[in-house]
Amino acid sequence: MAVRPRNDGSGAPGDDPGPSAGGSRLSGQDPGREERERDRARAAEVIAEEVRGTAPGEIPQRLCVVAVRLLPVIGASVSLRSNGMPVGLSASSEQASHLAAVQATLGDGPCFHAFRSRAPVLAADLTAGRDVLRWPVFAQQATAAGVRAVYSFPLGNDAVCVGTLDLYRDTPGALGDRDLRTAQIVAGVMTVALVTLPRGEEAGPDGDERWLSGLATDYDDVYQAVGMIMAQRRVSTDEALARLRAHAFAHNRTALEVARDVISRRTRFDGN
Repeated sequence: MAVRPRNDGSGAPGDDPGPSAGGSRLSGQDPGREERERDRARAAEVIAEEVRGTAPGEIPQRLCVVAVRLLPVIGASVSLRSNGMPVGLSASSEQASHLAAVQATLGDGPCFHAFRSRAPVLAADLTAGRDVLRWPVFAQQATAAGVRAVYSFPLGNDAVCVGTLDLYRDTPGALGDRDLRTAQIVAGVMTVALVTLPRGEEAGPDGDERWLSGLATDYDDVYQAVGMIMAQRRVSTDEALARLRAHAFAHNRTALEVARDVISRRTRFDGN
């Protein structure tokens, strides 16, 4: 379900504000602001500690590690999007990387809905209830991998979304307001990193890593394979991508692995 964290800093309903509290509100002060500022300061301190001295290409992975350190989750991954196809950029563990690839292969899951809605999607229980009904195949794959809840946060703003930060938990349960705020802080820093760090021709002559070149290759492989399937089957782009994903799922492989087999002509879709 797509949700936005509620503002929990307005005080309990029915409380008598009293003279001093009334004065605070008149002056524009928020009773919950101090707590939120402490949370932001703590998150900023941990993030700064983790990324200090880190090469540009390592920052997304470090931020995934930060998310696990700050939040009640066991893994985190970040994926970028091109034409609706997510490609994994980094992850805190093999388990997290695997689940990002599962969503990409299926073409469905919380990260797809977060990307489309531009809002957090919190699948708090993949073992029962509405989350299983929304993503039955992904829920089965996730629980088989030891994950019971997934929280997906868009990277960008209301107008533009460049990808998602996905958090994985081994027990069902919702994130509390404080954890939601922290997760969105990490997602915000991840967004800034993705859109401002040097890449490609922007990299300096002193050896800055061209850290998105591998990701671009992954995109190219998938869409080259889709083009070949379109020619082999005489079908549309959407159907070719659907066939690629279906083949990958049926053979317990990722879409990228099958794409590379199509390009090398080890796998064909024309019946030969």
